[in-house]
Formats: sequence, C-alpha cells, structure tokens
Amino acid sequence: MLSDIVVLDLTRALAGPHAAMMLGDLGARVIKVESPTGDDTRGWGPPFVGEPGDEESTYFLSCNRNKESVTADLKSDDGRALLTRLVRQADVLLENFRPGVLSRLGFSEERLHQLNPRLVICSITGFGHDGPEGGRAGYDQIAQGEAGLMSLTGPSPDEPTKVGVPIGDLLAGMNAAYGVVAALHERNTTGRGRVVRTSLLASIVGVHAFQGTRWTVAGEVPRGMGNHHPSIAPYGLFRTADSPVQIAVGSEGLWARFAPLIGLDAGAAPYATNPERVRRRDELIALIEARFADEGAEVWLARLADAGIPAGKVRTLDDVYTWDQTRSQGLLIDVEHESLGTVQLPGPALRLDDHPYAGARETHLAPPRLGQHNASVAAWLDACETDEA
Repeated sequence: MLSDIVVLDLTRALAGPHAAMMLGDLGARVIKVESPTGDDTRGWGPPFVGEPGDEESTYFLSCNRNKESVTADLKSDDGRALLTRLVRQADVLLENFRPGVLSRLGFSEERLHQLNPRLVICSITGFGHDGPEGGRAGYDQIAQGEAGLMSLTGPSPDEPTKVGVPIGDLLAGMNAAYGVVAALHERNTTGRGRVVRTSLLASIVGVHAFQGTRWTVAGEVPRGMGNHHPSIAPYGLFRTADSPVQIAVGSEGLWARFAPLIGLDAGAAPYATNPERVRRRDELIALIEARFADEGAEVWLARLADAGIPAGKVRTLDDVYTWDQTRSQGLLIDVEHESLGTVQLPGPALRLDDHPYAGARETHLAPPRLGQHNASVAAWLDACETDEA
C-alpha cells in the first residue's frame, strides 16, 4: 500500500517509533536515524534478551519492526550531511524533538521544504508545538495525569491510576500515522508536502469521548469509579465463585434477557430502566455478585452466552498470546533478528483482504540492530544521486 514511500524516523522512545512502525507495517520503507548511542529504549529494561553484553531490550523490539537503522550525530557536519541526503530522497520525516530543537540543528520546517518540497513533515510533542506550555517535555505518565486520563481511571476518586500501557504515546503515534497518510493523499493533488502535528495532550483529550462531554455539556466532573461504566448498568467486572467475569448489558433488550438469570423481573421496579439501574448501581452490583457467587466463571460465561449476553473473562497476556482467536487474526508474527534468530512479535492491527496475517507486507522485518543498515543505506543514496546526475 505504501511500498513506494520512504519514511525517515528521527524519533525515539515510543510515540514516534510507533507511528513509523505503523507506516512500515503498511509497506513503507522506514529508515530509523539514531544517535551513535541509539534510541533511548535500547536501554529500557529489564527484560533484555540475547547473549550477555549483546542484549536487546524487549521494549525496543516492541516498537521498531519493519525498519532499517542508520546512525548519525546530528550535531556534527557528517551527521547533518547524511540527514540532508536522506531528506532529499524521502517522502516523510517524523520527529519528536522538543519544539525548536530540530531548527537549532539546522533543519527547520522551512529548510526541510527547501531541500524537498514534497516532504511530509510530522512533528509529535508532549503538549503541543506552541501555547504557554508548548516547550514541556512529554512523558506518557505525566501526560496521562495532565490530560485528565488518570483522574478517570482507578478504583475511586482518591486513587488516580495510569493505564497499563503508555496509552498517550500509542495514541499520539496512531494520530501521527493517520495524519501522515492523509497528507500523502493530499500531496497527490498539490505536489507539495505539509506539516502534520500532534501531541500526547491532544491525543488523550481527543479520546475523552463521552467523559469529555459530561463536563463540556452537562457540567459534571467525571472521576475514577473502578471497573464499572458511569452511564450504563450493569456493565463491568463482577466476582463469581472463583474468578471475575465481565458483562455488558448495553440495551434494554439485553436487560430483558439478563434479568431472569439473576432472579429479577426485567420490567419491575427499581431496575426497569437503565437510568434507574445506574442510580442504584452499587446495590445492583451487590445483588449480581451475590447470585454469581453460587458458581464459577466458566459456568456463568456459558449461561451468559446461551442468553446472548456479551461477556468475557480477564485474560493475562500469556493467555492472550496462546488464545486461538488471537492467533487466527494474524496478530503474532515471526521475524528473523540479526542476533536473536527467530523471534515472535505482536503484529499489526490492520488485516487486509488478500493477506492471511496482519499488515500489508509480504514479510515483516525484525527490529534492527543499531547502525545495522549504515552501509546499505549509504549505497542506496549513492545510487539515487547517480541516477539523478
């Protein structure tokens, strides 16, 4: 899909690398430009894998598949010369420096477009490229707190809790990839690249969804309330005799099928309508868990399935990756790593109609070793420049 696109990935940590990896999954050639010491995440661990003294960070492996790696010190003349050559041949440049850093290195947006008017530039920041706090460094957990997400997550208003993955980084990466694809589409008409910007702040605020409108429209301040939905009941996590189950009674039709399972008349007060059930959520949860305490999770999941009630268990990640349904969707890929040999990685989320696995490539590339492609990328640049001459 993007097999004719060359992406320069100047990013490090997670938001930018995730965006570049998504473009690589769609077939783009992604050249990761790293400092001589490498992306910060090469040192983020444990866990590490590989031989002692030659380990790889599993964090780095998670967000750098389908890329090549070249090294360049952008503070040096040689490093800037290499980046200049790369920019002239590229379609996309991704960067997540703090605002102004790339300009100070000699690569302002204006300079980049002088070198290559067709270049799509994507900039990812923590809190935006301008505004009174635009220069702040962006780390995921800080952004989760500042953007309100932690105040919505957790067992109670007194225990703000981060999401179990760096969700601000991941959302920013997804928004960046989405914006880049739109800019590439526009370039087909205009012939010119544009600047795409997103941030961790914007990406988290952008998914506040109904929690946001509770404040902007209704004037309510949502707070953490554990594993139950603030606007639908019953909808959440419920204890059984052994392990918890999750149920989602998201309509009155579903309530009509669920209520008899717990000994209630669906049309009778005080739980006849969703607003009534939400107002009495705590007592309804207690009633359901008292009923669920008679049997284990598997028994209740079978009963719920027979009644057509959306339900599920809470899986650990080892359960997820050995689950037949996960594997059936092509969500695990085998790649050949230069030092680790064959390793299995979580795969792309998109699945195209003509591919049995996720992504848009015939084969997936392992995350690169630092500087693994210095020679091959230099040879490619030489060939490109010879052809142009």
